[in-house]
Amino acid sequence: MKRVLSIFFTENYLTKKIDAHIIQLDERWQKESRMKRGISLCIGILLLVGAGGVYADEVTENIQAIVIETFDDPTGQEANSHIWIARGSKYASVIETDQGSVAYPQWAYVESYPEALFRRPPEDKTLRVFGIHGKFDLKGYNYVEFFPVREENGEYVPDPIVLPGRVKEMDLWVWGSNHNYTLEAHIQDYMGRIHVLDFGSIKFKGWKNLRVKFPGAIQQAVQYVPSLKQLSLVKLVLWTTPEEKVDDFYVYIDQIKVLTDLFETGFDGDVLANPEQVQDLWANAPAPGRE
Repeated sequence: MKRVLSIFFTENYLTKKIDAHIIQLDERWQKESRMKRGISLCIGILLLVGAGGVYADEVTENIQAIVIETFDDPTGQEANSHIWIARGSKYASVIETDQGSVAYPQWAYVESYPEALFRRPPEDKTLRVFGIHGKFDLKGYNYVEFFPVREENGEYVPDPIVLPGRVKEMDLWVWGSNHNYTLEAHIQDYMGRIHVLDFGSIKFKGWKNLRVKFPGAIQQAVQYVPSLKQLSLVKLVLWTTPEEKVDDFYVYIDQIKVLTDLFETGFDGDVLANPEQVQDLWANAPAPGRE
């Protein structure tokens, strides 16, 4: 009997000791967890403060919508207008006629406009759109490229359009004829890398406004002066799909616009951070002893 009681009290004592030890471990774990959460929160706050100091212009914004191409001036002399040409891929048709060979795509600045954009056209201005007439000999992933160009030594060479500010979105008007084609923009960053942004399908009838967002992965600023690194629109590309007819089609585009942040923090001496002004200053600056 004494032995049984001894075993009972011993087991009871050990159980209480184990329970007390478990409670102590649980309290210690909770205390350490609270400390770790507090440290993580402090580190997070410090990182946010530090990041805000480096890229302050990305916090303060001056968002504006700016038209970069109107297509109203075929000579490219007016503001927000450039010379554009079109070029087809491998199987673009060449048709023989009595007047000679006709190579496709054909392109022209056609007198027209989206009514949703201009309810009443201005009386003192001719509104135009850029149109292409395309033909391909074979179905497949054919494409037509739309290029902004300039004339150089009697030839047209690519002339990408520099985009103002830090661009957030781009939109344009497209006239579709219900063909299952797609449209994309090729954007060049300051490192020369090309980023392809997809406007999506143009399988619709008539005019429609298409829009694409610029992903944050496209770098438009650095921590050094000058911090702004502008992007450029290199070209637009129209793609056909393998199942869609390609023997005869028309597509028109009008008014390319960007939604962009134009805010730049001023500082004493910011004139020396403007590349164009720096070039002018150095070109006219005396430099005794320099060859």
